[in-house]
Amino acid sequence: MLKKEAHRITGGLSKPSKMPGPAYNLPAIRCKTGSKLRKIKNSVCSGCYALKGRYVFPNVQDALERRYQSLDHEQWTDAMTVLVKDHPWFRWHDSGDVRDLDHLHKIFKVCADTPQTKHWLPTREPWVQKIEKEKIPKNLCIRVSGAMIDGPSSKAWPWTSTVSTKTRSCPAADQGNECKDCRQCWDRNTEKVIYGKH
Repeated sequence: MLKKEAHRITGGLSKPSKMPGPAYNLPAIRCKTGSKLRKIKNSVCSGCYALKGRYVFPNVQDALERRYQSLDHEQWTDAMTVLVKDHPWFRWHDSGDVRDLDHLHKIFKVCADTPQTKHWLPTREPWVQKIEKEKIPKNLCIRVSGAMIDGPSSKAWPWTSTVSTKTRSCPAADQGNECKDCRQCWDRNTEKVIYGKH
């Protein structure tokens, strides 16, 4: 499959300026848990960045929705593999979240078919924590995000992240809001990443 066809099927990748590689984004309004958290004061989703700024432009929302609908395309995993395989670092969902178990299994397939790529999947969907860790591809770090600002991280999952007003381990704020050479989020040896509230 050519990249042009893969782009047509999937809607293409995004290029967050902060990241060391591309990402794949979906509409934040489709987040199952995030849609509930947005209504809760002091939750990490209450001021969702993916529901303001350029994200709310109609053409951007249309593109995000096309990507969401593409998840059911029979060639989605093959197409994503074509787009991801040349990149050493990849982030799943710089906006949006994993939809369901079928979606997660498709991500697993893409990861398995791109063994040279390190994948990071942040999620707030609690059901993900029931996945057997042995079935997760070794090049994928699923990082379960805490729900509340200054709240606890999951005790049921080995790789987590939280948002704090008091401390942080993410260095992006000190380096132009970029990852630079930091790869904590992708690293399974880093059990917890703490993001500063901004």
